Amino acid sequence: MRAAVMTAFRQPLEVKQVPDPTPGPRDAVIRVQAEGICRSDWHAWMGDWTWFGFSPQLPVVMGHEMGGVVEAVGSEVRRVKPGDRVTVPFHEGCGVCAYCLSGRPNLCDNVQVPGFSHDGGYAQFARIPNADFNCITLPEGVDALTAAAMGCRYMTAYHAVTMQGRVQPGQWVAVHGTGGVGLSAVQIAAAAGANVIAVDIDDAKLEKARQEGAVATVNARATKAPEAIREITKGGAHVSIDALGIGDTVISSVTCLRKGGRHVQVGLTTQKEQGMVALPVDVMVLMELEFVGSLGNPHPKYAELLALVERGRLNPKALVTREVALEEASNVLQAMTDFKTIGFNVITDF
Repeated sequence: MRAAVMTAFRQPLEVKQVPDPTPGPRDAVIRVQAEGICRSDWHAWMGDWTWFGFSPQLPVVMGHEMGGVVEAVGSEVRRVKPGDRVTVPFHEGCGVCAYCLSGRPNLCDNVQVPGFSHDGGYAQFARIPNADFNCITLPEGVDALTAAAMGCRYMTAYHAVTMQGRVQPGQWVAVHGTGGVGLSAVQIAAAAGANVIAVDIDDAKLEKARQEGAVATVNARATKAPEAIREITKGGAHVSIDALGIGDTVISSVTCLRKGGRHVQVGLTTQKEQGMVALPVDVMVLMELEFVGSLGNPHPKYAELLALVERGRLNPKALVTREVALEEASNVLQAMTDFKTIGFNVITDF
């Protein structure tokens, strides 16, 4: 099969022929029809995340935002079969640890992530471990491109907005960073009836955020975002989401809240922060602010997300701004370095 292989950090991927994957007894192999190019892929490509033990071993086929069709299954697989249309949560669970059994496989003790733990979806075929647990069957109204658009950024934003952020109609919600996760959060929070303020330093991305439902935007290069948000909201946001993960956005998100507000941290940090960001702890105590982490979207929550997409209440495909060929993946990753991408770039030509 053809695959885009990362053989060195920060270097162009090698598009070449590699052996087709074969399923183990509990695995499935899917024919990849669409594969998103995610900011997490960029972090992998940069060699980030060594500080929490999550930089991939090279060489590796990248990619963890897949939509496709089951091609083959192992001898012990019972729930999925060849021909089924599926997507796969990026946090592949073991299905037997306490977190998986309690409905929180995004926190699985034995989690695997395609493109990090094993070869992923920048290829014509991908092996999915523990397929009965990790393959999510797609409803008729959700195609492979939509599934890839949901694969990491959108489903992550859904969990951040609905579960960890507990966003309610009429609340003010600030979203810091309007990359893939941020634009997804804007769309989802707006659909939930919130008043959304998008924050970025790129006017083109802020315009896209308005198209996805933001009622106001703040260019953080031109003004101090926390002050602007407090002015717009007459007191501060009820919920603020950091969808980027740099020190400035973490602090801006926390300090734009009103009393009793909730900060949701979705973005993981870069080489500069290595996971460590100073926080205004006294202010957080005096204002009774909440600081909540948010990772992925638990498998059991996919049914409600897919139903909302199928009914047209949510539209992840609207965030797909460009379909690309496998050979273009390196160029997209480089553009991400310069923060020049808007929305989702999805590989559909393998």
